[in-house]
Amino acid sequence: MIKPYYLKDNFALYLGDCLEIMKQFPEDHFDMIFADPPYNLSNGGFTVHAGRRVSVNKGEWDKSNGLKKDFEFNLEWIRACKRVLKPDGTIWISGTYHSIYKCGFALQVAKFHILNDIAWFKPNASPNLSCRFFTASHETLIWARKDKIGKHTFNYNFMKNGNWPEDQLKKPGLQMRSVWAIGTPKPEEKKFSKHPTQKPLALLERIVLASTNKGDVILDPFTGSSTTGLAAYKYGRKFIGIDTEKQYLDLSIKRFKELDNDIKSKLF
Repeated sequence: MIKPYYLKDNFALYLGDCLEIMKQFPEDHFDMIFADPPYNLSNGGFTVHAGRRVSVNKGEWDKSNGLKKDFEFNLEWIRACKRVLKPDGTIWISGTYHSIYKCGFALQVAKFHILNDIAWFKPNASPNLSCRFFTASHETLIWARKDKIGKHTFNYNFMKNGNWPEDQLKKPGLQMRSVWAIGTPKPEEKKFSKHPTQKPLALLERIVLASTNKGDVILDPFTGSSTTGLAAYKYGRKFIGIDTEKQYLDLSIKRFKELDNDIKSKLF
């Protein structure tokens, strides 16, 4: 039995291969899974960050092993997620065009039922260096249910009538559409350092609030700096995160401790 790398209250982190660690979880255990798998972008190229030219290489974990092997890996972890997901549970997968189509196909091979694809529009996206392509200013999120006949959680009224001031596209009192305008992580979200593919807290808060209820159990098999976990813990959900990189779990712990202290200071 693999022990957690870190455990406090309803927040647990595991260090290791998600395929091996998920084997120890029982079937039909999680209410929702958010997965941000490798985008396979580490190819020696360059991008722009904070006005500077920087390498796109993120680490060995992000390098492509070729189309066939990349797809087989995605299918393997998606099938592992299906085993531990409750019958009415859902999975969210994020990616760019480098990865999301392989994940979408793998979801269908694994017989998930796709509910939506969300375009996460980044109003503050970095410019394109070559000036020979459109500026990449969005990522795609696929939302899918384990079973076609299941009854998934969707907090419709909160999505429609909630307060979403950061999203310039969301109109008060109207249905939440499938294009979300949410900026990249704020400076305070990177105060302890950052993960190279870190997601903004506002994005994961919306996902958690849309598709789970208090007390639900959420898994992130590629947790990185655990933005999913922060959103889950903040809103009374239980969280398990897995990652192969110790440095990012250590970063997750720093972020969690700050949030935990902030929550408890407001209670007392």
